[in-house]
Amino acid sequence: MRGRSHRTAEEADLVRWAQDGDERAFAVLVERSRRRLFAVCVRITGDEHTAQDAVQNALLDAWRALPRFEGRSTFSTWICQVGSRAALAQVRRRRPEPVAEVPEPDGPFRIDETVAAVSAVRWALDKLPPDFRTALVLREYGGLTYQEIADAEGVRVETVKTRIARARRAVAAVLEAAEA
Repeated sequence: MRGRSHRTAEEADLVRWAQDGDERAFAVLVERSRRRLFAVCVRITGDEHTAQDAVQNALLDAWRALPRFEGRSTFSTWICQVGSRAALAQVRRRRPEPVAEVPEPDGPFRIDETVAAVSAVRWALDKLPPDFRTALVLREYGGLTYQEIADAEGVRVETVKTRIARARRAVAAVLEAAEA
């Protein structure tokens, strides 16, 4: 059987075991990546309920695609790429309803300013074309590299850089216009 506990196993071992059909190993991999996966999905969809659907679809897609996972990135990065595609599919199917989200505080803050800032950024992200929003979310919230985003989206790195730059300018412009 397995020489180590699933919980303490290295990612490479867990991936290999999961690729051999070990559902428990896959569950541990997913648990280690769940928060990051959900963050990517919620920011792409703009809606927690739609994001939950996207996460479920991503988990099914990842399980089916796991035999093709080659380990060129971490499992977390790979499943976030799978999740971004699932989230985009959800966005294309229906219009999300915005949900307020308040980040964990680092120190003293004014709740009204925090809620307003989060709402404004969500609203600005919602105004972006899906390709721009996805690239920006994967970079800023998912922590993916330009190359990882390019691989996930099936485009060149230069295209990713352009999308992110344009997305950042568009978000800034929307936020500036809202403040004026």
